[in-house]
Amino acid sequence: MHLNSRLIFKKYAVPYFQSGMKVLEIGPNEFPSAYQQMAQKQGIEWHTVDIQQLPQLTYRMSGEYEFPIPSNTYDIVVSGQVIEHVRKIWVWLQEVSRVCKVGGTVISVNPVSYGYHESPVDCWRIYPEGMKALYDDCGLDTVFCTAEALEPTSLRIRQFARLLRSTLLRRKLPMYGLPPITDTITIGRKRVATSSAAA
Repeated sequence: MHLNSRLIFKKYAVPYFQSGMKVLEIGPNEFPSAYQQMAQKQGIEWHTVDIQQLPQLTYRMSGEYEFPIPSNTYDIVVSGQVIEHVRKIWVWLQEVSRVCKVGGTVISVNPVSYGYHESPVDCWRIYPEGMKALYDDCGLDTVFCTAEALEPTSLRIRQFARLLRSTLLRRKLPMYGLPPITDTITIGRKRVATSSAAA
């Protein structure tokens, strides 16, 4: 998980996590994940789900668009650097909304300027207006959405100096923050009544 993703999550998402909540993280980067380490408060129950078959996961998906989880289970559903790897994001986000409690929060962090990185596919870069439209279609009211590059300029200059010595300069340039890595963070609340998302 790149630094800007961590910084934007810490700045905007961490205040939403409160003691006693039940949280689902989709596609954690490690165990415990970077997001869990930043947001962990006493009494938070943190579960994980992924399409990869990792033994540390709470749930393992059997397909790309189905979570083996009952509807309306989690206070917060969070994903970071996942949505760009989902082919049919409009189908996947319906499932994300389904497992979130009514009145609960969905938080998505996704890259806008990060280089191509298949895992196993890389399909999308989405700006705030696109994320707002996706959230709305899935029964989520957008509370906050922005795209920002928060990494310090000095860090990008050091990374660039290292890259100049690399033979993979052209391919690696976006991955090291040049141009600056920008991520979109979207925070939404599940509507009381939805016509398109299963409740």
